Amino acid sequence: MRTVNAPTTVIEAKRRIGGSVGEAWRHRELMYFLVWRDLKVRYKQTVLGVAWAVLQPLATMLVFSLFFGRLAGMPSDGVPYPLFAFVALVPWMYFASAMGQGSTALVASQALVSKVYFPRMLIPLASVVTPLVDAAVSLVVLAVMLAWFGHLPGAAVIWLPAFALMAVAAAFGVVLFLAALNVVYRDVRYVLPFLTQLWLFATPVAYPASLLPERWRWVYALNPMVSVVEGFRWALLGTSVLDVRMLTASLFATVVAVVVGVSYFRRLETTFADVI
Repeated sequence: MRTVNAPTTVIEAKRRIGGSVGEAWRHRELMYFLVWRDLKVRYKQTVLGVAWAVLQPLATMLVFSLFFGRLAGMPSDGVPYPLFAFVALVPWMYFASAMGQGSTALVASQALVSKVYFPRMLIPLASVVTPLVDAAVSLVVLAVMLAWFGHLPGAAVIWLPAFALMAVAAAFGVVLFLAALNVVYRDVRYVLPFLTQLWLFATPVAYPASLLPERWRWVYALNPMVSVVEGFRWALLGTSVLDVRMLTASLFATVVAVVVGVSYFRRLETTFADVI
């Protein structure tokens, strides 16, 4: 009796970055449900719900205004310090939230990762998209503050979406790297709070970037959030002329973060189901 070999189908993840993006786009409906799931879990059984998106930056702004603005006399480029701080806190809170959620997203979804095939990149990507809802709510509060202080944006406000996109891209690159690293080394969740705190003070949230010597600002701007924060202030407050060298350095660092994050994630992706 002759044995007939049945055809075998092997499903493998594409190794090219372009293939990864295309595969994620084809599963965009799943992306929608992952974001919706994260939003429901985020505010499930909370008393204040989405109000936390406003209370966190407002509370941080009050602390910064008291200690840095009033007691330390930190300069604020000629605008009221509360407004100066809150404009920076909107993109920073988004970045910190995306990094905090996204770094542990794969481990938190281990049942899904180990049983069902889909582009794994969608899980950390959903963690990058979800905090945009909080950022949008904070922008509404920011609009009220701008009107209260009588500081209406000029024509430069049209560049605000570009700086927001830069923040999303930087968060995406960092989250992909940390999420993949956290699958292999669970120490990431212990290091992340310290890293986030350190990154906050390495970003001009509580102080202006103009405090640094001019010749070192492009090195400082290798932190992508430097130009994001300064770009938000420039677009909304007109605090200073945008430094092209700093912007170029931050754009370069953002591209590197995305390329490194995607490459590292794709290299480890085939091992997630076994290791997680």
